Amino acid sequence: MFKKLLLGTIIATTWIMFISSVNADVTGAGSTTNDQVTSGSSSSNTAITGGYHSEATTNYQTGSSQTTSTTNTTNNNNNSYAGDTRTVPSASAPGISAMSQDLCTVGVGIGIQKPLIGGSIGITKRDMNCERMKLAKLLFDFNMKVSAVAILCQDARVFQSMVMAGTPCPFQGKIGKDALAEWNKYDQQRPDYEEYTKALRYMEKVDNKIAIEAEQEANPDEQIITDGNGNRINFNNQ
Repeated sequence: MFKKLLLGTIIATTWIMFISSVNADVTGAGSTTNDQVTSGSSSSNTAITGGYHSEATTNYQTGSSQTTSTTNTTNNNNNSYAGDTRTVPSASAPGISAMSQDLCTVGVGIGIQKPLIGGSIGITKRDMNCERMKLAKLLFDFNMKVSAVAILCQDARVFQSMVMAGTPCPFQGKIGKDALAEWNKYDQQRPDYEEYTKALRYMEKVDNKIAIEAEQEANPDEQIITDGNGNRINFNNQ
């Protein structure tokens, strides 16, 4: 009986000593630092995360030894712009639409934005080709076919196509060959005057080249001198 009582007393004393060797403390802190130190038969752990501090101590059995040291430090620097952060709305080009109206206009808009100032403007531009087609259709509906063709002939492309087709545009009430003779007489009145004169110079150059080649074939011993445009130069002997 005495042996059992002594054994129970030893077990209880050992358990109390084991419990009292483990201590933990938790306090508040304002930094982020993790420390862990283990030396000899004891170990100390410190962990601080999110504003609290935790410490734990553990006793090891005699004969075991471990040393570990860990230090973590976090520094956060928030450098933000402290100047004027006000913003102004950007200048946008105005939307101008004439799609739903029977108008021959085209909308044009532009907008410019600078750090201190911005502006925008919008205008409408007349579409002359659209107006010409609408007027020609209106005249044709009134059974004025010559007038309808005449107003279309104000476009250089239409004028050239009519000449190429052998149906020249009307001129002062004249049509057909009579109208073409008047257009050739008053060539500066043609809508395609620049293209017309350029084409005439080219055709004249080609015609002169063909004529010179034909003359050389007819008279192979005769020497012919031409200028830079292919025109023959005639020397008159006094």
